[in-house]
Parts: sequence; structure tokens; C-alpha cells
Amino acid sequence: MKTITTTILSMALAAFVSAAEETKDKSVTLEGSATCAKCDLGKEKDCTSVLLVKEGSKTTTYYLGGKADKEWHKNICKGAKDVKMTGTIGTKDGKKTFDATAIEITSK
Repeated sequence: MKTITTTILSMALAAFVSAAEETKDKSVTLEGSATCAKCDLGKEKDCTSVLLVKEGSKTTTYYLGGKADKEWHKNICKGAKDVKMTGTIGTKDGKKTFDATAIEITSK
């Protein structure tokens, strides 16, 4: 029984890693709410741009990296905006990241 359980868990882990590798470095478009993780959410010590994407009943937080975080942060620091972003998904320090190459505000 222990061997069967180990085999099933190994197969599930392999499928998860494979799915993660398939999206790595591929451009995707996400829609959600962009905001500041410090000022709006109170989750961080420093201002950091995040994208909150609702997937069913769960909300996934993507930390924005690169130019999107630095140059675009002033637009969302004091209030969230609904956006559509295109870029690549990654992970850093155990957090989901998103390096946006295009950002479009979808709300006023």
C-alpha cells in the first residue's frame, strides 16, 4: 500500500511540475485588480505592485516585477484598478510573480 501511495504522489508531483514548466516563459493574459500590497492590502512593509486574479472562489496574488512594478506603481498605489495584463508568470521567494509586457486599464 505504501508503494502505491508513493507512486501516486510521485505521478501527481510530476504532472504539477510539468504543467508549471509549460507556462514558464510563455506569454499569457490575465485580468484582475492591480493594487499596492502595502497601502491597499497591508501585506508588505514596502510598496509593491500586485495583480489579484479571481479564479472561481479563489483569488491568486501575483507580485509584479520589472518595469511594471517600478514605473506603473504610481497608478495603483492609493487605489486598485481593474486591468488586463500580458506577460509571463514565474515564482520568486515562494510567491507567484508576473512580468508584464503590456498593461491596459479596464476600469475608470
